[in-house]
Amino acid sequence: GPAWVEAAAAERVFTPSNALVGLRLKLRCTPGDGAQRYGPPREVESSGPVEAGPGACTFDSRHLYTKKVCGEGSIRAVSYNILADTYAQTEFSRTVLYPYCAPYALELDYRQNLLKKELAGYSADLICLQEVDKSVFVDSLAPALDAFGLEGLFKIKEKQHEGLATFYRRDKFSLLSQHDIAFSEALLSDPLHKELCDKLAEYPLVQEKVLQRSSVLQVSVLQSTTDPSRKICVANTHLYWHPKGGNIRLIQIAVALSHIKHVACDLYPSIPVVFCGDFNSTPSSGTYSFINSGGIAEDHEDWVSNGEEERCNMPLSHSFKLLSACGEPAYTNYVGGFHGCLDYIFIDKNALEVEQVIPLPSHEEVTTHQALPSVSHPSDHIALICDLKWK
Repeated sequence: GPAWVEAAAAERVFTPSNALVGLRLKLRCTPGDGAQRYGPPREVESSGPVEAGPGACTFDSRHLYTKKVCGEGSIRAVSYNILADTYAQTEFSRTVLYPYCAPYALELDYRQNLLKKELAGYSADLICLQEVDKSVFVDSLAPALDAFGLEGLFKIKEKQHEGLATFYRRDKFSLLSQHDIAFSEALLSDPLHKELCDKLAEYPLVQEKVLQRSSVLQVSVLQSTTDPSRKICVANTHLYWHPKGGNIRLIQIAVALSHIKHVACDLYPSIPVVFCGDFNSTPSSGTYSFINSGGIAEDHEDWVSNGEEERCNMPLSHSFKLLSACGEPAYTNYVGGFHGCLDYIFIDKNALEVEQVIPLPSHEEVTTHQALPSVSHPSDHIALICDLKWK
């Protein structure tokens, strides 16, 4: 048969060239101890041949801005809802949600390969992901991003098999502590939220809905490896999705901000906050306005987002000064029936500033295959990427 040809692989990551399409790969690993003593080599062969990629991807032009890791004192942050396999592979998704997407491009292996290529090319320091299947984190993303110098943390949604992941660059940050919560559980059991909990009890229908949700908040406190006085609180969430769930999202975000305040103001003396996520809220929503302005009136229309019987009027406030680092793009989610801006990277205005925002793909790129996901884009959302720096 055909002979094996050695391909140089000095790096931990080997990306096959187009010339290798149709061929199989073999990895030979020889253990050594650095003192010229070697053990017997072990080999493993790929189960199938190298397959052709999609050609041009939506993120190729973005990679031109992110070839290098940004300098000391700067932080490149990414927030991205990567579309859980749990939701992508249903009959409903294939026929109703994403009928325009080639079925092979909805398959997990295909999307994972695209996603790993996309994320690796951003040279990020912080990556907050939503809709991460547990198996995708353990078997695919964590090992792949580990090879690019990123350490991963995972928080599962109890009722689903998907959750949140936060990755941080090992040579820039070390992990000091984690403070993850499920909103429903925290609301009931943490005295921090007692006032809100008591108020919510006056609206049993809404209370029940809030407590049924499995939404979670991932909070990690990181410390700079080069300047230990620099600590940062990185929060990541995915709020309730329903279009009429504005009232539920307001309560979830109130719990989130109280919890983050506890971590970033009480447990640590006022450390800067970066709050990423899929907030399922457009810039015109009560939730966005609340995060941005620090308050929401009890007569805001979002308190009746699901009709009179679910009205729950309460004034809310928080003390952060938060800014959407990537502004308000026309959309961060683009599917057949909807497009809008749902994802944000909120930063602490007092302590951090935006150095640059990596431009989103052009409308032409997003709609090349009608909508997202597509053969050239692995999710129905678009990653937000910005470079931040300490003030």
